[in-house]
Amino acid sequence: MSFLDKLKGLLGKESLDVLARYELLREAVSGTMSKFYMARDRQTDQIVGLKIADQEKLAAFEARFHGLKKPSEGEIAIKLKHPHIVETFEYGVTKNGLRFLVMEFLEGLGLHSLINDEDTILEGKRLKLIREMAEAIDYVHCEGYIHRDICPRNFICAPDASALKLIDFGLTLPATEPFMQPGNRTGTPTYMAPEVSRRRKTDQRLDMFSFGMTAYHLCAFELPWPVSDQPAMSALAYSATAPEDILRYAPQLNHTLAQAIMQCLSPNPNHRPQTGGEFVRMIREVQSDNEA
Repeated sequence: MSFLDKLKGLLGKESLDVLARYELLREAVSGTMSKFYMARDRQTDQIVGLKIADQEKLAAFEARFHGLKKPSEGEIAIKLKHPHIVETFEYGVTKNGLRFLVMEFLEGLGLHSLINDEDTILEGKRLKLIREMAEAIDYVHCEGYIHRDICPRNFICAPDASALKLIDFGLTLPATEPFMQPGNRTGTPTYMAPEVSRRRKTDQRLDMFSFGMTAYHLCAFELPWPVSDQPAMSALAYSATAPEDILRYAPQLNHTLAQAIMQCLSPNPNHRPQTGGEFVRMIREVQSDNEA
């Protein structure tokens, strides 16, 4: 059975006319709580991204916030208009109760693929990409949210790696007291801040730690600690040992940029750059990611 047939079965005969409106071209990627498709809008001929939530996984996640007025991913994503954030065009719920989002389809690879391949296309472009990441995160924070899953997988690069955009707001929450209480251990374990791993109270600065891990990985093709897919083990390592100096793996890296990245990795949120904007100001004089 093809993925198109499977999706038809998932949406059902009485559901929203997703298949009438959109021609599914291919399944692009499977996320933690969703399926993502490259599709063509039959009305405009525009190529778009179509995201269909896994209802069981979504329900399990949202059960954590019982009694709170948690906005949906669509409600959050459609508000975010920034040059380094994927644009969401439409969202809704099918007649079967499945949530969907329609967004711009981004050509290019995920940053994680370029890092894992140690792709030389990144040479000379890291500083610009890091600035764009920080600006996107700062915008999300200024809009009153915590992304909660900053990692290379959630940045899509342009085909020539000259720019990137932040994606996936499935775990994003309002930066308000009810949503920052201890216990919500969500995110990608390798990049997860220690306060999240330890189920402590959180705030927007958890994204700054994850951003630091992402920027470190981008510049060094290594991680600052031996990490585990078990959050508690990673949190123990972060608290017990200092991160490996990024200059050990990337000795050519601009020292101001290196210092700013390392500061993001403090287990103590008070010692990190407090915002993406502060990070950008820390590296405002840096002209190249290389020291020379």
